[in-house]
Parts: sequence; C-alpha cells; structure tokens
Amino acid sequence: MPTAIKNSKIDITSEKSTRELAEKLTSYFLGGEYIFLYGEMGVGKTTFVKYFINKLQTDERLKLTEVTSPTFNLLNEYETNNFVIKHYDLFRIKNTSEIKDLDIFENNKKNITLVEWPQLIKNNNKVESIDLLFKYENELKNRTVEIKGLNIF
Repeated sequence: MPTAIKNSKIDITSEKSTRELAEKLTSYFLGGEYIFLYGEMGVGKTTFVKYFINKLQTDERLKLTEVTSPTFNLLNEYETNNFVIKHYDLFRIKNTSEIKDLDIFENNKKNITLVEWPQLIKNNNKVESIDLLFKYENELKNRTVEIKGLNIF
C-alpha cells in the first residue's frame, strides 16, 4: 500500500469533482486496503463510495450496481472480478462491542474495505488506513476532502 509523505486537500464541491476524484483513486488500490471516510452527514462520503465502486465495475466491464448507504444493515458488499468491496456505515453503532461480529478486519487481500463513520474503530485496530476527511467549507457552500495515508498528488 502506498505510504503518505504529505496530505492533500481537494475541492469536491461539485458532484463531477467528487466522481473524478473517486475514479482517479481506484487505480491506486491493489486489495487489502482500508479506507476510512470521516465527515458530517450529507458531505459526500456515500457519493464518493458510489463512484469509486462504479469505476471498478466499469473498468472490469461489469454491470453497474446501485450503491446506497448501508446505514440500516451496516454492510453492503460488491464483487468485481478482482475485488470484494465491503462498504460499512457505522453511524448507528454506539459502542465497540456491537462491531465484533461485523468482521471488518478480516485479513483478505482481495478486499477493499470502505468504512463510513469509523471513529469507534480507528483506535481499536491494528490496520493501516487511508483516511478521507470530508468537510464543509465557507458556511456550507463548498466541500473538500483531505487525504491522509496516500501520496498521489
């Protein structure tokens, strides 16, 4: 997995810029990565995940699937020819004991694990993660994402 030597902050105010970033990032993942997505509700985390997964499917000439937030069922899985993408949303989780059966830290090099609301698990695991920090800027008029743990810019 690539190692960060600097952080990058990117404007994703438009949905097009969110899509372009997600699509660009897919080429840096080989499997086994953990991507933690932080940010307020509505800031673009699930939209980013949708474009990320759909780009992997497009690259492998697979039918695009509808990508939705797994807020109520906690996990959605998507398979491509090369990867199993596990998309977790831990918003409703209140304590770490509820996470035990989710198998988030299954050691599988074919998995790409995307976790929204990872605050409960960030300090309770031994995995290296790529952190995407989504933020509103300019009194909610703009959105940005800061990438930590991946040096590509």
